[in-house]
Amino acid sequence: MNGECPKVRHIKSTSYRGGRTLADIYVGRTEEFGDRDRKIIAQGDLEIGVFHVDGEFYAYENNCVHQGGPACQGKIINKVEEVIHETEKTAHGLKFSETDVHIVCPWHGYEYNVRDGRHPGSKNIRLRPFKVDVKDGEVYVVV
Repeated sequence: MNGECPKVRHIKSTSYRGGRTLADIYVGRTEEFGDRDRKIIAQGDLEIGVFHVDGEFYAYENNCVHQGGPACQGKIINKVEEVIHETEKTAHGLKFSETDVHIVCPWHGYEYNVRDGRHPGSKNIRLRPFKVDVKDGEVYVVV
């Protein structure tokens, strides 16, 4: 994405499953996503960020719980961690996590783990998740 703010695609699609109507929103083909790519899609007023990280897809409502900003349109970075000296228990700088990848809301910097949508400071603060289905190389979000 080269740091650009992704554009929102408006699409419509519905199906009937197990007694309820669900929307299978077509996002794109798997090969359209590089690692750490994302697309923002919309159905009506609902915007959803779809992320591809380490071969897996994740989807969240594009609404920061802090103040309603477009959380899914922010930077995708590795979590910043403080380096603590083992015996002295003092700070020795910062480093990027090798495993935790975060979405950073562009309004106020609120961060969320891309794999579960949770804020690192509180497991109770999280983005609204959506199920992602991959069928025959096509990516769908189920709402």
